[in-house]
Amino acid sequence: MSLFDLSGMVAVITGASRGIGQAIALRMAEHGAKVVVSSRKLPACEAVAERIVGSGGEAFAVHCNITRNEDLHGLVETTLDRFGAIDILVCNAGVNPFFGPAAEVPDEAFARTMQCNLESTFRLCNRALPEIAARGGGAVILVSSIAGLRGSTHLGVYALSKAAEMQLARNIAVEWGPRNIRANAIAPGLVRTDFSRALWQNPAVLARRIAETPLMRIAEPDDIAGAAVFLASAAGAFLTGQTIVIDGGVTAGQPTVPRASG
Repeated sequence: MSLFDLSGMVAVITGASRGIGQAIALRMAEHGAKVVVSSRKLPACEAVAERIVGSGGEAFAVHCNITRNEDLHGLVETTLDRFGAIDILVCNAGVNPFFGPAAEVPDEAFARTMQCNLESTFRLCNRALPEIAARGGGAVILVSSIAGLRGSTHLGVYALSKAAEMQLARNIAVEWGPRNIRANAIAPGLVRTDFSRALWQNPAVLARRIAETPLMRIAEPDDIAGAAVFLASAAGAFLTGQTIVIDGGVTAGQPTVPRASG
């Protein structure tokens, strides 16, 4: 059996209608998982599920507004009704409604950021973890950000929420490890998605980020999906409580690019 085989496993993925979440859904299905595609946009989720089914996989779509407890509960219940179990939980949905100094963030933007990026993840995990444990264990993957590892002048509140997600992964790893549940976070750098479009479509910002990145490019959603498959599979069976940074080397240090001579 392949170390990356997910056959027979059920994966629930939030924010899976596009970007990183969609890439994770498609790749987990490719490796054999039954996938529950969820987000606020049901038609977009259905399109992803149809792609999976059209390729020979198993998937269905569920509308889920992560700010509503009843939707989080419904996501778990619908999954159990349809597939009978949960083995993998990927918490990918998130927001960043404010870009600017933390001292200027409106109360509403602060509350929404924390509710979507932290509180909803916390509540969904608490609802799903007993179901994963009942199966004999599984994997929780929280999609965080390198913003949670560094100070920021314009992403301060978002960074707080993402740092908290990393701590949540550690807490789950310690609390649920004896029941064979592994929990890890992924901290991507800049990824070419709709979520970060305002950054990578700005030529100056894109050029600066590429110059700061040893691999000299930004990430594509598939660059993150591979790590999620690894963390969910037997290949990651002894890895828990960690944050995997996928940023092309940004946090390792800025490269020195040789100047052209002549």
